[in-house]
Amino acid sequence: MSLMMMSLDRFHGFQALDDSSNRGFELPGAHPHYSPDRPGHVKHIRLDLDLDLDRRTCQGTCTLRLQPILSGTTHLTLDAVNQTIDRVTIDGVDQAFDHDGEHLDIELSQPLERCIAIDLVITYHLHQPQRGLYFIQPSADYPDKPTQVWTQGEDEDSRYWFPCFDYPGQLATSELRVSVPQDFMAISNGDLVETLTEGDRKIYHWQQYQVHPTYLMTLAVGRFVELTDSWQGKPITYYVEAGQEAAARRTLGKTPAMVDFFSKTFGYPYPFPKYAQVCVDDFIFGGMENTSTTLLTDRCLLDERAAVDNLRSETLVAHELAHQWFGDLVVIRHWSHAWLKEGMATYAETLWIHETYGADDAAYYQLGTTRSYLEEDRSRYRRPMVTHVYREPIELYDRHLYEKGACVYHLLRHSLGDEAFWAAIHTFVRDNAHQTVETIDLLRAIEKATGRNLLNLFDQYVFRGGHPDYKVAYHWDKSSNLAKLTVSQTQAKPENQGKDLFDLTLPIAFGFPGDDATAAPRLQTFTVRIHEAEQSFYFPLDQKPSFISFDAGNATLKTVSLHYPLPLLKAQLQQDPDPLSRIQAASAIAKKGGLEAVTLLGEALSQQPFWGVRLEVARALGQIKLHQAQTALRAGLQDVHPRVRSAVVSALGQFKTLDSYQALYALAQKGDASYTVESNAIASLGSFSNTSLEGGSKDGEILALLQSVLETRSGWNEILRCGAIRALSQLKTIPAALDLVLHYTAPGVPQALRLMAIRALGALSTGQEPRNLERILDRLEDLAGEEFFLTQMAVIGALRHMETPAAIALLTTLMDQTLDGRSKRSAEEAIAAVESRLGNRKAVQGLQDDLKQLKQQNQDLLSRLEALEAQAKQQTTPATPQS
Repeated sequence: MSLMMMSLDRFHGFQALDDSSNRGFELPGAHPHYSPDRPGHVKHIRLDLDLDLDRRTCQGTCTLRLQPILSGTTHLTLDAVNQTIDRVTIDGVDQAFDHDGEHLDIELSQPLERCIAIDLVITYHLHQPQRGLYFIQPSADYPDKPTQVWTQGEDEDSRYWFPCFDYPGQLATSELRVSVPQDFMAISNGDLVETLTEGDRKIYHWQQYQVHPTYLMTLAVGRFVELTDSWQGKPITYYVEAGQEAAARRTLGKTPAMVDFFSKTFGYPYPFPKYAQVCVDDFIFGGMENTSTTLLTDRCLLDERAAVDNLRSETLVAHELAHQWFGDLVVIRHWSHAWLKEGMATYAETLWIHETYGADDAAYYQLGTTRSYLEEDRSRYRRPMVTHVYREPIELYDRHLYEKGACVYHLLRHSLGDEAFWAAIHTFVRDNAHQTVETIDLLRAIEKATGRNLLNLFDQYVFRGGHPDYKVAYHWDKSSNLAKLTVSQTQAKPENQGKDLFDLTLPIAFGFPGDDATAAPRLQTFTVRIHEAEQSFYFPLDQKPSFISFDAGNATLKTVSLHYPLPLLKAQLQQDPDPLSRIQAASAIAKKGGLEAVTLLGEALSQQPFWGVRLEVARALGQIKLHQAQTALRAGLQDVHPRVRSAVVSALGQFKTLDSYQALYALAQKGDASYTVESNAIASLGSFSNTSLEGGSKDGEILALLQSVLETRSGWNEILRCGAIRALSQLKTIPAALDLVLHYTAPGVPQALRLMAIRALGALSTGQEPRNLERILDRLEDLAGEEFFLTQMAVIGALRHMETPAAIALLTTLMDQTLDGRSKRSAEEAIAAVESRLGNRKAVQGLQDDLKQLKQQNQDLLSRLEALEAQAKQQTTPATPQS
């Protein structure tokens, strides 16, 4: 599963708040979860469904073939939420049952006998289901919306659309027969074995011959167009609504090459009879890796211009495909070990980037993955990757599971070396194909294939939270030709008595000039063990190094702060062959500030060969508040790479000068070949709100341009108009800005734009007069009642930014009413964020009141002192003689 929807929103410009709270992961109500006892092996699941698309109902029969493990079982309990159970039979004999809305308890007329399979037949129906099975239909507000039905099972939502033992450790083959209107198509797992026409209805019969868990069973229904490719004789199919064929080819067309690449990379040929990708409307995630049939959000479909600089769709396709091995072929036994599949699927994105775009692009992509995890660890919570203490399994689907998991796989690869790592991965996949696994199985595969016991690494990175934070200082002893590095683990706290220290072996490379001016630098590499709070290392060298590459290759999950002299950082930026090391140098140079830093970074912005380094240099220049930094940045507006130009635009928005404003305004007016660059230029104009330029404010001019963008431009996924909304969210003193944002929160507004406008209300709320704040709260209260998951999350995101107790009240109501564990947790975290902000504001207000009182007291004392001095002066002054 991919959470790309949320990353798309971050891509459009709203970042998570840094509450700097680092709260614990476990919320009230969290408790240990274990796989349930199994009364038997589910050998096969058959679903017979009849869908009424207009009424949003489903008549169903679920047949479970169950092979008992022990004799004597007299009752069975299945998961069946919000279903109406009509009848339960075994071999045609009715069975007594009780259904409480969540569980189906069946009293068996005859005890089960060991190893003698039974067919348990459950007849049921669904009426307008809210989870599991989703009916998408046109409405008065969205008349062009397609009619579709699709399922979403992960984590435990299959229980909402058919009775089952709904946990990942139970594997079975499956089949699905579904009756739909004749002009609709139905796609499911496995092979299409039969299609029948009965009157104005069509029956599709799909058969999945390989075992898989219930959460990977799927159904997608729509008036789809089928596009076909193949890989080694196996069909590769894409299903989209009519009119999206070109976008489908553009977005999904690399799938056969990916199938070939991952078959070789994972050491196991693609294991299923077909691979289908179905793009559906209003999908609540980026994608879902149902066995042989992935569902994707139709928001991933790229137009020609979006394909210029957008890799998110390509990596989404790679992510879900990689799950066919990690997640579908090799299945997790329990949700607590989901990092095994989500971490590898996320790492597979980096692997595909390396295969397609090269080593530097892959290294930079992996850096983005690392930063994503670090942001969550810093601003949200820290947790072990493997934990069975939570409220709902979906809470585990975070950046620890995905991004940190990918970083751990990357670390394992570099710890073992390529040959040994891939031997271990091949062993893991082959030994566990069509079976369930836990983390220990990966450790066993590593030991089996390589002889290495990596439990030490797993204990540090998998079974506990956190990572090392290194501070590195350098000194050169000229008399003895010794380089001294002092390395501190700053995450270590004395009160923890060393329990938060990491014990790792890292490579440190010293760089020296090549034999001539054009030659690559010469590297001398040492390996050191860092395991104490502070250690000093001495390295005998032939000459003073030009630069140092700490953790050469940058494979270790960590943060690092370099305390080097500027000449050393300059050489590192200019000469180190590792782009990530050059990025570290750029960041350290920016922290030093000053004109020399601006000069070095300005040269790098124009001279660095890799676009990722130039992008990071642009960001670094944005941190230096000198006019010369602004001048250096403006040259970057002509960079050939759109992502560099985009970073330059965002950095220029941090300089509140006429030159920056004019450059951004001109770009926002004329546009750019890249949607992202143009959108960021539009959004950056908002940062000039209430700024005096040429003796006056540009707010009116900015607002006029933003209105024009909203009326005349759109772009892929509304990215250009979303840029305008981002700008409007900063125009807090202009009533018309709030009016515009509120207008675009209305039903009927394209979904991507509407969600952005909803979130923008939170940013706009701060500093508003009471009447306008009330308008915002009223609108959010109305929106909170909508059922659509992404609308709920947008409302929570807006409320999280607010500074009023009314936001807490609304969040509490939403938290109590929502059925979705993700919304519930997000609302709780938002409440804590608002409370923290209110508490800080109260504390600040208290300090301000104290200061005001102190000033008044000082004034009173000064007045009294002056009065006393005047009185004393009067008493000592000789009396004036009277005439």
